[in-house]
Amino acid sequence: MKFSSDDVLWLSVSPSLQFFDRSLLSYLNDSVPVQIWEYEQTEDEACSLDMAVELLHDFLTLRDRPIHLIGHSTSGLVGLMYARRYPHKVSSLGLLAVGLPSAVNWQAHYYTYLSTFPWSSKQVLTQMVGDMVGFQNQIIHQKFISYFEDDLACSPSPHSLFRMSNSRDEGVEVPLLICSSKTDFVVSPVVIRRWSKFLKKGDRFWECPDGRHFFHHFYPEQVGEEILNFWLSLHSRQLILDLKF
Repeated sequence: MKFSSDDVLWLSVSPSLQFFDRSLLSYLNDSVPVQIWEYEQTEDEACSLDMAVELLHDFLTLRDRPIHLIGHSTSGLVGLMYARRYPHKVSSLGLLAVGLPSAVNWQAHYYTYLSTFPWSSKQVLTQMVGDMVGFQNQIIHQKFISYFEDDLACSPSPHSLFRMSNSRDEGVEVPLLICSSKTDFVVSPVVIRRWSKFLKKGDRFWECPDGRHFFHHFYPEQVGEEILNFWLSLHSRQLILDLKF
């Protein structure tokens, strides 16, 4: 499988959570060069996924060929929105922990818990980090809580304490890979499997047996192999089409 250095783009709109992406990116880079596109929102900016999508379009507008986009959670949602608006610019879309409705992310659960239970923000985060990551080590646990506090302030989530965003269930016309975890409570198997009615010929759906919400961090080899095999299937299909014509 031959890819040039600008054929694959990993999307990152949650700078404080990039730690969880590194193992997978390292694994992929052993086989395919992966660029990273980052978007960081300041605390004073209005929260806007549309802004992230348009900045991504500005970044890709001069490319003379489509690109493979891939991202986890809200970063994947930005890729999904981009692929729906500009399908001619996208070779394929890889979504990790993005269900239907696609706006469901850890912050949606956070604000739901905060408005439903008599807990402080710290108590909610402590519970959620344990559920999402599963570490029992208190020092590591506290370190990760700070990551998620930063993500609340600086990621372009469509949710807040005052407004929860909804999105329509619909597919996308570009080739699609859906990866999830059977133990993810944020984007549960029920939410993920709603994609089944929108999958096209050649699209792929894969569930990691464990790993919770950040399964790509805990199982980078397995997730990476699914991604690479998906790209290989697209590459092989294109070769067959080229031979026919």
